[in-house]
Amino acid sequence: MFSWSTKDGKRKKDPELFQTVSDGLRRLYRNKLFPLEDTYRFHDFHSPALEDADFDNKPMVLLVGQYSTGKTTFIRHLMEQDFPGMRIGPEPTTDSFIAVMHGEQEGVVPGNALVVDPKKPFRKLNAFGNAFLNRFMCAQMPNPVLESISIIDTPGILSGEKQRISRGYDFAAVLEWFAERVDRIILLFDAHKLEISDEFSEAIGALRGNEDKLRVVLNKADMVGTQQLMRVYGALMWSLGKVFGTPEVVRVYIGSFWAEPLLVADNRRLFELEEEDLFSDIQNLPRNAALRKLNDLVKRARLVKVHAHIISYLKQEMPSVFRKDNKKKNLIYQLPVIFSKIQLQHHISPGDFPDCSKMQEQLLAHDFSKFKPLKPALMAALDEFLTSDIAKLMPLLRQEELEGGGQPGVQGGAFLGTRGGPFIEGDPFAPMDVEEDGEEDEEGSGSGGCNLDWVVTKDKPKYDEIFYNLAPSEGKLSGTKAKGWMVGTKLPNSVLGRIWKLSDVDRDGYLDDEEFALASHLIEAKLDGHGLPPELPPHLVPPSKRRHKGSDA
Repeated sequence: MFSWSTKDGKRKKDPELFQTVSDGLRRLYRNKLFPLEDTYRFHDFHSPALEDADFDNKPMVLLVGQYSTGKTTFIRHLMEQDFPGMRIGPEPTTDSFIAVMHGEQEGVVPGNALVVDPKKPFRKLNAFGNAFLNRFMCAQMPNPVLESISIIDTPGILSGEKQRISRGYDFAAVLEWFAERVDRIILLFDAHKLEISDEFSEAIGALRGNEDKLRVVLNKADMVGTQQLMRVYGALMWSLGKVFGTPEVVRVYIGSFWAEPLLVADNRRLFELEEEDLFSDIQNLPRNAALRKLNDLVKRARLVKVHAHIISYLKQEMPSVFRKDNKKKNLIYQLPVIFSKIQLQHHISPGDFPDCSKMQEQLLAHDFSKFKPLKPALMAALDEFLTSDIAKLMPLLRQEELEGGGQPGVQGGAFLGTRGGPFIEGDPFAPMDVEEDGEEDEEGSGSGGCNLDWVVTKDKPKYDEIFYNLAPSEGKLSGTKAKGWMVGTKLPNSVLGRIWKLSDVDRDGYLDDEEFALASHLIEAKLDGHGLPPELPPHLVPPSKRRHKGSDA
C-alpha cells in the first residue's frame, strides 16, 4: 500500500549521480553553496559568484613579477612562438593583463568584449571597470601548448618613483581575483633585481591564501657566476621570508628561461635540472585540474560558512529601532572579539577567518539591519556539502586520474625537449638511459620529398670537417661525442634535445655525416634567432634518408 510514496522517498535518498568531477562541483555549488553566498552577501565582501566557465575552463598559469624579469619571454619560451600584443624590452613594456589562449585564428579580443563572452571565465572582471578593461585583452592563436593550458601575462610591477603613479584600477585586487582561479602562480625575479618594492609587496600579499599554487623563479641566473649566484639565492630567500612572514621555505627554481645561449655556462647542469622540474610541474597541470577545482571550492565553502556566521551575528546584535548607528560603529570596532566568540562557539579554525581589518573597512558601507539571520536549512546544506558530498566525489576523481594517467599532459613548444615530452629512443639529452631499438620510423622521413634540393648541402663541407675531427666510429658519432660538441654552443638542453630528435632521422641513437650536418644547420639557425620546426620538413631530410617512390617501406 502506498508503494509510490515509498519509492519516491527512496529516490530522494539516492546519491546524486555526476558524469564528471567538474559537473559535480558545478551542480553542488549551484544547489548548496550559492544560495548561502547570495543570502549573506558573500559576493560584496569576498569573491564574485562562480559561473559555468569557471568549472569548464582549461588550467591557467599566472605570471607575476617586476618589469623586465622575463615574464613575456618566459611565455614565448614555453610556446616557442610570438603571441599577438607581445612586447619585450628592458623598460616596463607589458602594460596590460594579457590572457594567452588557444584559438583557431590568431587575433586579439579587447577586454570589454571579453567580459561578455559566456565561454570565457572572465565575466566577473567587469566589476573592475573600464580603467582595467582597457588594459585587459585576450591573445588567441593556434599553438599546441595552449590546447592544454592558458597563460596570463601581467603588467610589470613598478619600483621606485614609478610605483607612486596610480594605474587607475586596483592592481592588487585584480591579482587576487586571478590567484583564486588559476592553477599555478609563477613569481619571477631577476638575478640583478631582487629588491621588493611597496607595490610588489602588496601584490605578493594579494596572493596569500594560494601558497599551494605558488612557484618562485629566479630568472636570468646565467648572467652571474657560481659564487655570486649563491649570494643572490640567499638574498632572495631572506627577502621572501620577510614578505611571506612564514617559517616555511618557498620552492625557488633557478635558471635562464629562454632559448638563447647561456652567458655564463658554469651552472648549466643546475639550470637543466631546475627547468626540467618546473616544466614537469606545469606539464602535469591538466591531470590535476579537477583536484585543484575541488580544493578551491572547499576552501571557498569554509570561508562562506564563517562569513554567514559573522553576518548573522551582526544582525542579531543590532537594535530594532534606536541607536543603530552607534551600535554599528561599536560592532565594527569589536570585530576581533566577535571573531574569537564565533571561533569558540562554532569550533571554527582561526585560519578560516577573513582579514579582520579589511572586513572592518567593508562593513562601514553596509546597512546591518538588512543582514539576514542564520538559516539552519542553508547551514545544514553547507555542512552536508563539506562532510558528505565532497567525499562522494572522491571515487570519481580517482577514476578520472586513472583514466588520464596515460595522457602526456602539456605538449608542444619547449615541452618537446623535456623528459615529459615524446622522447625518441637513443636521445643523449634524455636524463635517463633508454634502450635503442634501431628501427627506422615508418611514417617519418619525408616521403615524397626525394626530388627536393637539400638546403644543408652548401655548408656540408664545413660541417664534415667538424664531424671527422670528433673521430666517428664506423662513420657515425655516438650520442656522447655529439652531445659534448653540441653543449659547447651554450644552447639550453631542452633546445639541443629537440635538435637531436630532429637530426637522428633513422632513430638509431647515432649521427652519420648527413645527420650531423643537419644538426649543425639547425643549431646555427637557432643561434640566428629562428625557431625549430615541430617535425622535420621534406627539404631538410638528408638525401640518403629519403624513401624513393616505388621503394619498399
